[in-house]
Amino acid sequence: MEYTLLILLLPLGSFLVLGLLGNRLSHRTAGLVGTAVLAVVAVLSYTAACHYFTLPRTAAGTLPVLMPYNMEWLPFTPTLHIDLGILLDPISVMMLVVISTVSLMVHLYSFGYMKGERGFQRYYAYLSLFTMSMLGLVVATNIFQMYLFWELVGVSSYLLIGFYYTRPAAVAASKKAFIVTRFADLGFLIGILVYGYYAGTYTFTPDQSALIKAGGMIPLALGLMFIGGAGKSAMFPLHIWLPDAMEGPTPVSALIHAATMVVAGVYLVARLFPLFIDYAPQVLHLVAYIAAFTSLYAAAVACVQNDIKRVLAFSTISQIGFMLVALGVCTSADPHAGGLGYMAGMFHLFTHAMFKALLFLGAGCIIHAVGSNEMTAMGQLRKKLPLTHLTFLIACLAISGIPPFSGFFSKDEILAACFAFSPVMGWFMAAVAGMTAFYMFRLYYGIFWGKPSENSSKHLHEARTMTLPLLVLAAVTCVAGFIPFGDFISADGTPYTIHLERQTVVTSILIALVAIALATQMYARPAQPVADRLQRRLGGLWRAAYHRFYLDEVYQFVTHRIIFGCISRPIAWFDRHVVDGFFNFLAWSTRAGSDSIRTLQSGQVQQYAFVFLLGTLALILLLLL
Repeated sequence: MEYTLLILLLPLGSFLVLGLLGNRLSHRTAGLVGTAVLAVVAVLSYTAACHYFTLPRTAAGTLPVLMPYNMEWLPFTPTLHIDLGILLDPISVMMLVVISTVSLMVHLYSFGYMKGERGFQRYYAYLSLFTMSMLGLVVATNIFQMYLFWELVGVSSYLLIGFYYTRPAAVAASKKAFIVTRFADLGFLIGILVYGYYAGTYTFTPDQSALIKAGGMIPLALGLMFIGGAGKSAMFPLHIWLPDAMEGPTPVSALIHAATMVVAGVYLVARLFPLFIDYAPQVLHLVAYIAAFTSLYAAAVACVQNDIKRVLAFSTISQIGFMLVALGVCTSADPHAGGLGYMAGMFHLFTHAMFKALLFLGAGCIIHAVGSNEMTAMGQLRKKLPLTHLTFLIACLAISGIPPFSGFFSKDEILAACFAFSPVMGWFMAAVAGMTAFYMFRLYYGIFWGKPSENSSKHLHEARTMTLPLLVLAAVTCVAGFIPFGDFISADGTPYTIHLERQTVVTSILIALVAIALATQMYARPAQPVADRLQRRLGGLWRAAYHRFYLDEVYQFVTHRIIFGCISRPIAWFDRHVVDGFFNFLAWSTRAGSDSIRTLQSGQVQQYAFVFLLGTLALILLLLL
């Protein structure tokens, strides 16, 4: 499978061509080049998946781990070195399919959405760089190679979020995303260095004797590496960058939220899952608790937002939390004993990528038509935008966990894993799932039903290049749940037959239906007295949730008042007045001393003779005395 190297080289070549020659190409040519390259990458990814998942299994019943390409890049010791290569195993091959599919849909969609935009060629160059970075991350053969591509993902996301660089809000959002994730990645880097020192390798499969000898340092290293994953996947309290990332073009939001940047943290935990489950299960469970709280927090904020992209942004944070909870509640690598969550988390990553991309691209069609992100500018659009309405409804049903759509199957497995871990965790996540159904149908009714707006009476249209990706993603959302996912991906690599537990199924469906019915009662009609009355009664809580519980203000206070005001400012004063003053004194004293003695080197022979005679007389007098 050496051809898989082209999966990385082709988008890299597209980035270089469009980046260097983009201004010489027309918009149409640049878009065709970028899209054609991604189409080839998608075909290669599908071919690799078909080839890999049909390989004969090993004697242990697992699919083989392949390295079609690997080279030693930086040697340190005979055992410690950094390699560059391609690793193919079930989760990396699955991620190739996810990334290439969503990226191709975004490339096609952008033909219509970005038409006429200044910097169109630059935009497609950034898309290619972003896709290449994420593909390189998931096929990395070692943790250091993953970190290199991890940082490339951060750079390319900075470029895409700040694509509209003339808008101050976009520039601020891109800097915020870059800075927050850089702080998190510092923990990731320290964790990698600790891991490499004690494990003696940067590979994902170190020698067990070295790990046993390292003792508590391996849990520490894994915990530090998760900080980087928490930053990329926007887990509390490092989530603050993601809602502001909506300042980028909507197709970028679909790419970041669906299949690439935000699932990097989930993929990191899944990639290191054998180490977590064997040597740091307590850290893995801590991941579950952090993710569970993040899911609740994000769902609460999403319930009151009016910007449709922000609703979807907080929805992404909540759904990423579901995936990490699923991984964190595992108690063993045996899927039947305690590893169900691993399969469920990966399954939800796959299904969520499709319907979340569908939601964002649908939101882009709506924004493109009405010219606003606010729900107050929408309402009664179901007849104006029929294809967008249908596909958006399918995605809402999927994320709410309504059968037979894909989200039902993956979310039900997550809830089953949570109930198996702890009834408290199971009911907690079931409640968050109910909140998901509520805020998604609040969004759906606010756009397509609800109160009419000025745009409800206007003639609106749907662009064909924008609706085609919606139809493809909607079709995948309808059938993806029936894929025997456990046959290909499980905690220990052996086939796992998915069994829906009747009690969990009934509970989750009932909770979802009740939440949808509540949203229908409150928001489906032009008049919304129940919602208005509830907002008045819960005014303080509503305002707090609308302002994200003031966490951005807390960060502003901590950074500006405490760090800058109480720490940075005194340090700056000490630097200017003490450090600079000391060295300025050295310079002044040296100059003053040189000024006082420089007359001794005047170049006048008479002066030298006079000084010589004075010195001679002084020596004679000294000897005589």
